Parts: sequence; structure tokens; C-alpha cells
Amino acid sequence: MGTLSHLSILHLLWAALVFCQYEDYDFEDEYGGEPDHQLPYYFNPNTQVEAPRFPFPVECAKECFCPPAFPLSMYCDHRKLKTIPNIPSHVQQLYLQNNNIEAVPAGPFTNVTFIREINLSYNNIKLHMIDHGVFAKLSHLVQLHLQHNELEEFPFPLPSSLERLLLGFNKMSRLPGNALEGLPNVTVLDLCNNLLDDSVFKQKPFSNMKNLMQLNLCNNKLQTMPPDLPPSLRHLSLENNSISHIPENYFNRLPHIIALRMSHNNLQNIPHNTFNLPNLLELNLGHNKLKQVFYIPRSLQHLYIEDNEIENINVTVMCPTLDPLNIKQLTYIRVDQNKLTSPISTYAFFCFPLIRTIYYGEQNVTVSRPTQLRTSVFRRFLTPEEFQEAEENHETLNQETEEDHEAEDNYFHPYYQ
Repeated sequence: MGTLSHLSILHLLWAALVFCQYEDYDFEDEYGGEPDHQLPYYFNPNTQVEAPRFPFPVECAKECFCPPAFPLSMYCDHRKLKTIPNIPSHVQQLYLQNNNIEAVPAGPFTNVTFIREINLSYNNIKLHMIDHGVFAKLSHLVQLHLQHNELEEFPFPLPSSLERLLLGFNKMSRLPGNALEGLPNVTVLDLCNNLLDDSVFKQKPFSNMKNLMQLNLCNNKLQTMPPDLPPSLRHLSLENNSISHIPENYFNRLPHIIALRMSHNNLQNIPHNTFNLPNLLELNLGHNKLKQVFYIPRSLQHLYIEDNEIENINVTVMCPTLDPLNIKQLTYIRVDQNKLTSPISTYAFFCFPLIRTIYYGEQNVTVSRPTQLRTSVFRRFLTPEEFQEAEENHETLNQETEEDHEAEDNYFHPYYQ
């Protein structure tokens, strides 16, 4: 075989080697080839290594429990305590709820420097039994739970570090004008289930709370909407009061509201654009005296208007125009215990294309006997299980009595009713 033939064979072997290397090359993602597939790495914990120890011995009051896993916490709850035990200086979370404590003296907190959370809920504490300034000296305190006690007045003064202040289920009937001025960092304020009336608003107690995000005023004696709320507010709870009117443009100063709960009031008429809020997700107006519906903002997902006096759901009021580029987000609406005689117009499913559930329940059409609509619940986009149940219910309709027919299956098609 000649020299030329040997060279040809060498060239062929070299070309084959290059081709094989090309075929075996692991392409990087950025070059558009197949990704480099690696076997998953399974982490095997080293059971021989001990958990890091606390830098000093965990001291704990004999009446309480200080778990080694949470060395900065002291649990004294549900122990029938009548007094607050001495608190070690390292404790940051103190749980004293569900006891029989009546007084909060300064003594147990003398050496507490870095405490961040105190839970004194479900006790028998009265204001005059709280040593003046006992909480104000705790400069790192972030959460204070005093709900379900016997407080007649606001426990003033408090530290400016507070972020969550829970005072629900007490007997407070007034708020001192300067009680909340020194609390710029509070994000959650719970005053539900007290005896507060409209007089607490005279000095505008909430206006300077620039970081307030959740305000709970449910179960009080309010007759008007609280004025001068900070624009930072996200959640407003006003249920179980006696509010009968929402001033026009009231929510213009509260553009960030996400959830508004005003059930169990005396609301009768709602101005058309009252709830034109860009971030509103939940609106609860159940158990009022509403006779008409109102405009529904694009962002709203859950609407509760049960137990009112609504006779007709005017969808054109709720949704005046259709905008395919900005569809409304409503998915759930509850309208039971009203005076409806027929289901909501099918036009609603063009206005609210994402709606999944409409709960009709019973309707108070007559005084003597509640009326059940032919469809008590509408569910759209059924799961396979729900669809099968609906089909089975539909197949047995011919065997039902006329009385059963009035309370037939809970599903109906929005376009073929």
C-alpha cells in the first residue's frame, strides 16, 4: 500500500475521532444545545455533630418552661399563675397568657433588657394594677398582647419600638389624645370588642400612625366611619358596629386598602363609586340593610353581601363597561338571605369571567317562609369529581317529587338556565 493510501487512512481516522468528540460534547445552555445532565446530589446530614449550645446556661423561672430549642423564650401560659414570675435577663419572648394574673408590677421586668414579645392575654389585668411606665422602659418590645383582660383605659405610656399592639376584648371606652402619638412603628392595632364610641375620634388618634397597616375596631359602639385614617392602611375591620353611612370619597385617602369588613352594621345606601379602590381584594358588607348593589373594582376577588334587602342584582351597575384588557378579578360572591327571586343575569359572566362560585342559599322573599332558589350554589370550572356529582344529580331529577325539584342539585350552567 502506497504512502498516499496510508495518509488517506490517517485522515479518515482523525476525522472520525473529531466527530466522536463532537457527538460526546456536553453543550452549555447558552449555546442552545442539550443541557448538562448531572445526577442529583443527596445531602446526608452528619448525625455526629451536636447542635450549637447556648453561650451561657439557660435560666428559667421555676413556674415556667424554657425549651432548650428556644433558649430565648419562656413559657408560663396555662399555669393558673396569679403573679408574674421573675424574668431572666436573656428572655426575649415571654408567654403568660391564660392565667389569673391581675397586676403587672415593675419588679419582674427590672433586669429584662432585650425582651421583644410579651403575651398577657386571657388574664384579669386592670389598668390601675399596671405600674406606670413598666412597658415604656422596654425599649426593644415589638409585640404586646393584652387582649381578653379587664382594661378600662388605654395602657399608656408604651415604648416607641412597638409594632403590634393587641387590646381587643377589654372594657375601654376612650382613648387619651396622646396615647398613640408616641407609637410611630405600630403596624397592627387591635381594639375590637371594647366600648369605644364616636367620641374617641375627636382628637384624631390614628392620624399620625404613618406605618399602620391593620386597624381592628370591630364590636364597638361606632356610628360613623373613623376619620383621618393614615393612607398606609391595608386592612380595616369595622364589623358589628352601628355605622349607617359611608361618606362620599371617604376612601380616596386610603388607596392601599386590601380588605374591608363592615358586616353587621346599619348600612342602607352605598354611593356608586365608594369602593373604586385599585388594590381591594375582599369586601364584606353582609348583614346590613342594603337595597342596591354598587360598582365593583377590577381588583376585587371576594364579595359578601348576604343578609341584606337586595331584590335585584343589577350587573350593569356593578360592571358598567367591558374591558378585555383589564378583566375584573371577582371569583366569589355570596348573596344568600336577600330578596332575590331569580339567579344573577348571565351578563355577569362576561363582566366577571373569572367567577367560580355564587352562593344563593335561601332568600327572604316572603316573611312567613324563606324561599330557596332553584339553584342555591353556582360553581363554575368544575373539577372532574364535582362534574360527576352534578351529572349524577341531573340523572335523578325525573324521579324526584315536585318539592324535591325546588331544591335540586346545586349546579347550573351560566348560559343555559
